[in-house]
Formats: sequence, structure tokens, C-alpha cells
Amino acid sequence: MGAEEDEAFSAFVAQTHGQLHRSARLLTGDWHRAEDLVQATLMKVYRRWRRVQAADSAQAFAQQMMLNLFLTSLRRRWNGEVPKGELPEPGRSGDPETAFDRRDALSRALQSLPKRQRAVVVLRYYEDLSVEQTAALLACSEATVRSQAARALAKLRADAGLALLEVEA
Repeated sequence: MGAEEDEAFSAFVAQTHGQLHRSARLLTGDWHRAEDLVQATLMKVYRRWRRVQAADSAQAFAQQMMLNLFLTSLRRRWNGEVPKGELPEPGRSGDPETAFDRRDALSRALQSLPKRQRAVVVLRYYEDLSVEQTAALLACSEATVRSQAARALAKLRADAGLALLEVEA
């Protein structure tokens, strides 16, 4: 690659790294694994930079690559430490860490979902993509996206409690 392409790639990374990492963090449930996923994605994007630049949306192309890497990542069987059911010191309602506790509980609940359902939840409700866009990214039908989302939300509500999924006013 030439200097101009390197500069364009660097600008792309600066612009999209944060969003890619947030999505990867939600998909993997672990900061370090998310960083590895983003790094692997950006390496693939760099190798195919000319094709990525020619696409309608370089960011969507990179997100598709990241999703494919995530969905096919069966290399590691061990997923790190297994969280226990209860924390040693539960947070108090007036505690500033309560918001963290809720996010942590939601993150744990997301990790209990199968990879495909987790990907649907992240794309539909975090990335705010439509059913059609999600189906296109996951290469499946719109009905599959709707059914996977319904199953995932039902499991999240059962695991994390309905109050956890409600938006605070």
C-alpha cells in the first residue's frame, strides 16, 4: 500500500475503532477478547483495504468482517473465569456502583446467549439496525432475526429480571 492508502486506513481506524470495540465488547463479554477481535478485524480490513474502500460503507464492511470472525471463532474452548451467582459484597441501592452492577448483570446475561442470538441483540438493540439490515449482515432471513431476537429477549428477561431491561426515566 502507498502512503495515501496508509493515511486513509489510519483515519478509518481512528474514526471506527471505538464503535468496533464497543460492539466487540458486547459480543465477547470480555474487554481483552474484544480487543483481540477488533485487532483481528482491522488486520483483515488492512489486507483488503482497496476492496473495503470501494464498498458503499467501509464501516459496514468492517463490521461484517468482525461479525464473521466472532461467529466462526471456535478456536478456544476455555472462556476465562466463570462468574459466580452472587458478588461477595452486594451493592446498596444508593451506591454509585449500582449502575455498574446492572451493566455487569446485563453483560453476564448477554454472555449466556448463544453467539447468533447475542449477535442479533447487539445489532438490533445496541447498534440500532433494522431487521432487514441485521438479516443482511448475518446472512439469514428476516424471520430468523425476529425469532432469534424474541428468544434472546425472553432469555434475558428470565435470566436478568425484567426490571434490568427497562430503561430508567
